[in-house]
Amino acid sequence: MAKHPAKAAVKCAATDKRSGVFDWHDVVDGTTLNSDVTILFFSTDAVGKGPSWHVHPYDEIFIIKRGRARFKVGDEIIDAEEGDIVMGPAAVPHKYENLGPGPLESIDIHLSRSWVQTDLEDPDLK
Repeated sequence: MAKHPAKAAVKCAATDKRSGVFDWHDVVDGTTLNSDVTILFFSTDAVGKGPSWHVHPYDEIFIIKRGRARFKVGDEIIDAEEGDIVMGPAAVPHKYENLGPGPLESIDIHLSRSWVQTDLEDPDLK
């Protein structure tokens, strides 16, 4: 069995963030964590709001921490609620929005050392 080099543990504390206070609407990139994972925290109180149609060159995993969301991943529609996990494959356009009632909070795990996103024209808005 191959041995993996030892890594040191890394903590990214709320007070370490440049914005001063960590408000669960922020990004922690893989460089900060010395990892090949970037984490985004998304929250909105507005029903119908969320990240617009976009694509990444890597897989993305969404964890619904609070509320309900409607995802569009490629041509597939997925409704998810608190505790659900959705995976968006690399190179497949996607978006999601708060279904309400109430706030939506998600943790979005980008399987990349840095956040790479291409925003696209939303085919639903044509």
